[in-house]
Amino acid sequence: MNRLSIRIRLTLIFAVAMAAVIAAMGIFLYLRLDSSLTHTLDRSLSSQLSEAVHRSSEPRGLVDRDSSALAQLISANGKVIRSTPPSSRPLLSQGDLEEVDSGHEIERSGSVQGLSGQWRIRAVPVRNGGVTRAAVVVASLRPVQNALDHLLTQLLIAGPIAVLLAAFGGYVLAASALHPVEAMRRRAEQITAATPGRRLPVPPSGDEIARLGRTLNDMLGRIEAAVEHERRFVADASHELRTPLALLRTEIELALRRRRSMAELERALRSAAVETDRLSRLAEDLLLIARSDRGSLPIRHERLQVAELLGTVASRFGATAAESGRRIDVLPSNGLALDADPARLEQALGNLVDNALEHGRGTVQLSAEGGEAVVEIHVTDEGGGFPDGFLERAFERFSRADEARGPGGSGLGLAIVDVVARAHGGTAGARNTPAGADVWLALPVS
Repeated sequence: MNRLSIRIRLTLIFAVAMAAVIAAMGIFLYLRLDSSLTHTLDRSLSSQLSEAVHRSSEPRGLVDRDSSALAQLISANGKVIRSTPPSSRPLLSQGDLEEVDSGHEIERSGSVQGLSGQWRIRAVPVRNGGVTRAAVVVASLRPVQNALDHLLTQLLIAGPIAVLLAAFGGYVLAASALHPVEAMRRRAEQITAATPGRRLPVPPSGDEIARLGRTLNDMLGRIEAAVEHERRFVADASHELRTPLALLRTEIELALRRRRSMAELERALRSAAVETDRLSRLAEDLLLIARSDRGSLPIRHERLQVAELLGTVASRFGATAAESGRRIDVLPSNGLALDADPARLEQALGNLVDNALEHGRGTVQLSAEGGEAVVEIHVTDEGGGFPDGFLERAFERFSRADEARGPGGSGLGLAIVDVVARAHGGTAGARNTPAGADVWLALPVS
């Protein structure tokens, strides 16, 4: 059954359902006609029985001679007193006579002795001069059975025809209903990575299939956006990896081109170490972002004092700041604490401080503010701030404002800050102030 097409399965189900409905209606009509004809016959017999009882003391026939019914007046010992038409064989058995003699009426269908076929029988007691006799009227059930047989024949002929017509109609209806689905399937076969922007045809009906088409088209749009995102990511990553690899290869080739002194080899090795360290940091950043995209960035929550976190980051970059004649200040955090991963937060804040030292000027300031629900950790500098139009894409991957804030960097620093913030259920933001740039993480307390 599962191997059949949907329209065939729908047609079969529709045909079976229609067959069941037609069969049920046929049975209902058959039983209803049987009951109606029997009831009509009973009314006729009741009328003729009343007439027979009334005529039992008259010389004329118990029923009219043109009637199809048979009537008798029978004594308790089974002797036929009167019969219309004339007959000496009683229509009731001795058991029936005893039941009538006890005062009961008889109304049933069955066989009658001396007559063939099935008959409808009505009998009542008639008392005359202290003697009880049985007045009985019987009518053949053959007309009823003939009518029922005729109806059954018509049902057996018309029923299968109706089922076939219903099956054909069901097939046409299923084909019409599934036509938009088939159109979407054919279009889906033609959509590949080389045909971006193509969408499935959506019928104008506004029904479930139309909603399915719109949902699938939205899904295609999200998939295209994800694929384009991955393409840009791979292209940007390849571009960023190419520069340090080329420099590393150049340093090694120059060192091997001729015999070098120890000082020259040491300089080549130091330069190669710098490029290797840059490659390592870039690879770690790319791995972090890739794990975040898969939703598998591990976060180990600990209860952290914000003041200790800021002090640790400031100490780590203190020497670097001093070399350039700058300093890092940590403002009091008023006992703020939060549940977070210390290693991830140190990495994010380290990126912010590193950006401020590399691209900003003056004192770098670390501060925190917030309350019972959210804590904001700010890193500010006294440089020229972000260039116009860059804030909207500051946290995008490989985005740089080189023309305004100097060369260098992979463009992943702020992207990693955003990744870490979102992994903690928070957000990252940036703005320009009159004093310089202000970048922050807003993190939930717990």
